[in-house]
Amino acid sequence: MESAKSVKQAGPLTEKELEARNIRRLQLMISMVMSVISQDPNLTIEEASELAANAKKAALAMFPDKELAYDLLYKPRLQRLMNERYRLQ
Repeated sequence: MESAKSVKQAGPLTEKELEARNIRRLQLMISMVMSVISQDPNLTIEEASELAANAKKAALAMFPDKELAYDLLYKPRLQRLMNERYRLQ
């Protein structure tokens, strides 16, 4: 008996389905980056900054020409977390 997921994936994904999948991947990636930054006690500020920069590169690779959206949605969250974690001003 086939699961509903395998039946749905029988054909190629539509553009909307691909975009929805990429959005879910981006949300998961940002969530993971934020978890690592907030929970790893040995993470230096330089390493955390590199994680944030790499997250932005990956996001723009998934969504070219959406830098403004990234800067409005995710950059403030990451900056706020970095400020709290490393007591920046």
